[in-house]
Amino acid sequence: MSDLSTTYMGVKLKNPLILGASNLVTKPEVVKELEEAGIAAIVYKSLFEEQIQLESLQFDEELNEYANRNSEMGRIFPDLEHAGPKEHLLQLKKLKQATSVPVFASLNAIYEPSWVEYAKKLEETGIDGLELNLYATPGYFEIGASSIEDKQYQIVKSVKKAVKIPVSVKLSPFYTNTLNFIKKLDEAGIDGFIMFNRFFQPEIDIDQEIFHFPWELTQSRDHHLALRYVGLLHGNIEGSICASRGIYNAEDVIRLILAGADVVQVVSTIYKNQPAYVATILTEIQEWMDKKGYKKLDDFRGNLSRKNMKDPYTYQRAQYVDILAKSEEIFKKYPMV
Repeated sequence: MSDLSTTYMGVKLKNPLILGASNLVTKPEVVKELEEAGIAAIVYKSLFEEQIQLESLQFDEELNEYANRNSEMGRIFPDLEHAGPKEHLLQLKKLKQATSVPVFASLNAIYEPSWVEYAKKLEETGIDGLELNLYATPGYFEIGASSIEDKQYQIVKSVKKAVKIPVSVKLSPFYTNTLNFIKKLDEAGIDGFIMFNRFFQPEIDIDQEIFHFPWELTQSRDHHLALRYVGLLHGNIEGSICASRGIYNAEDVIRLILAGADVVQVVSTIYKNQPAYVATILTEIQEWMDKKGYKKLDDFRGNLSRKNMKDPYTYQRAQYVDILAKSEEIFKKYPMV
């Protein structure tokens, strides 16, 4: 039988399937099912600085609501220390202790001191690695691209220096030159790169004329952008390469490994197809490998990366021109009556 084992950020995994950060980890029965189905590692749901600060503010208001009701009462609430991220850290530690697979934490902060402080606290839970979510919300006209990248670069370097566990970065594709930024982080010693994060995008309910979030899953083909960057990065950086977003089945995983991915993260397919589907994905990958005569993932990993392709322009604009030259073929798939 073919060997699906791989390595991610120096951590050995039994296969390339990682559960991405999500609320699925809040369901112990789901985590158990995922383990039984063969999931190789778990990323715990993200710790957000905004959430922590909001909780702290709300708790402080509750404690002080009656502080000055009158001079005799003084205050009816005891002086309690707000837990802050303690509940998140406690649950993360419990998950780490209860599972047999590697567990990674996910952090999404704003200010450099917060990134470093929370990174240290997360490390203390015993996790196997840390995932940093980098994103600058577009909302200020006066902030230049270089200042954003410089700030993020410094944050990542500070976190990497502050902890001993492997550190990965989950990126946005919205950089002027994503490859250049990744290369800089790679040279700074970052252990892994995840392409790409799925960020909140505002939606409008036109009947109520309000903003809302529709809770939609990623689509099966949303991994195409990640595939492009995986293919461009393979063989050109030291850090591990992880693909994310819209990875639903064995074919998707195989495509991304052919492009050069070390591992992939899955979430939406678990919501849609249930935890047991992990076993199906793994079985179908092995069946494909057996049919092709591949004994291990490295036998075909990166075979279709830019570094190993005879046509180095496959991932670039020249390929687009070739597609346009054959654009009439779309009518074979979608005939016009």
